[in-house]
Amino acid sequence: MYAIIDIETTGGSARMEKITEIAIYQHDGIQITGEFVSLVNPERNIPYFITNLTGITNEMVENAPRFYDIAKKIVEFTEGRTFVAHNARFDYSFIREEFKSLGFNFKRNILDTVALSRKLMPGYKSYSLGNICRDLNITINGRHRAAGDAFATVKLFEMLMAKDIEISGSKSVLLKNTRVSKLHPKLDISKIESIPEEPGIYYFYNENGDLIYIGKSRNLMQRVNTHLSNNSTNRSMEMRDIIADIFWETTGSELIALLKESSEIKLNKPIYNRAQRRSGFQWGIFSFIDNNGYLNYRYGQINNNETPVSVFTSKEKAKSKLGSLVEKFVLCQKLSGLYETEGACFHYQVGICKGACIGKESQEEYNERAAKAVEEFVFTRRNFFVIDRGRNDEERCAVKIVNGKFSGYGYFNINDMGFGLGAVHDCIKPSADNHDIQVILRQYLKSNRVEKIIDF
Repeated sequence: MYAIIDIETTGGSARMEKITEIAIYQHDGIQITGEFVSLVNPERNIPYFITNLTGITNEMVENAPRFYDIAKKIVEFTEGRTFVAHNARFDYSFIREEFKSLGFNFKRNILDTVALSRKLMPGYKSYSLGNICRDLNITINGRHRAAGDAFATVKLFEMLMAKDIEISGSKSVLLKNTRVSKLHPKLDISKIESIPEEPGIYYFYNENGDLIYIGKSRNLMQRVNTHLSNNSTNRSMEMRDIIADIFWETTGSELIALLKESSEIKLNKPIYNRAQRRSGFQWGIFSFIDNNGYLNYRYGQINNNETPVSVFTSKEKAKSKLGSLVEKFVLCQKLSGLYETEGACFHYQVGICKGACIGKESQEEYNERAAKAVEEFVFTRRNFFVIDRGRNDEERCAVKIVNGKFSGYGYFNINDMGFGLGAVHDCIKPSADNHDIQVILRQYLKSNRVEKIIDF
């Protein structure tokens, strides 16, 4: 029993956007047995480019039911049925998010006609709904409208079912459990279903017990399932096919997941992590004290021997930021690596620099001003704890920074007797700092909210 579904939305992000139309065709494996089609009031503006694509306007949905008005109907129409869609993760994620906002956990087995088409009908240039339907002579009456696309998916689904029966020689085997058919026979499917929808880190093993991949996610279940249904590249499918076991660990905070993933990859060096793209932050600003006692800055490429005070995606961005610091804090061009000379820098010659480059300004005065430049960066050289979510309501995690360097992390119970800053110090498991950890911390603290920062 199947529910073949298509939706239209206000955009591409399930977490940020909303559904504007939904169509569901119930199918018994032979024919359509029921249908439900409705516009949906997204309770927000439909962008102009979306209206151009779908033809759905704000006026059309103004008096349409809201999602909660039709939620019960959707549950009834899909209950006990496999959720079928073309690029099913897209439609499924939107519907799950809508139900999540209503406090309901919508879960259905999924069948993706994109993956099925690739497996049962290889060799086509494109498997988008429009292109594959054109190549198979399936007419779409109402492209980019839920009913038209869903009905075309029904016709594609029926072709795939017939093809599967033709290949297997009897009943359709693949369509009954399409996901299982793509996975390693030793992988315990019940284990997958028990993965929590929490932040954490996960490990993939092959049939010999070798660790082949380590990853992290804000939603472990969603990310692991994405891997197990990934048909986007040959490498993704190759890895998926050899995953024989999975282990995971919840972390509460995504920051802990990021830190743990980085250290675990460096420690274990799994084969599929080695091919990962290097961090885009390959340039940095560095600081050091010269032989005369002055605090110097320079920009350059990141290596494993030095920890930058800040990181950048390009040489130009690093140099530009350093130039702005020189102007704002009246720093010496020469001591900031922006003017090569044996004598005074250009700014001194025009009366801007106070002469640190030739010893005219004392180290104490110059260094006090130069040290303030570091405070421009989110991650400063002070001692503090980052406090964030724990793995349950009674727990919090703590990341310890000492003199601007990562010192370790741990968890503590907020209800422990005698709780204080000492308990936070005591929970920390020491860890080594490196430039990748610095990049993670700087970018995370710059882009995400944490519960609190505590100086010590």
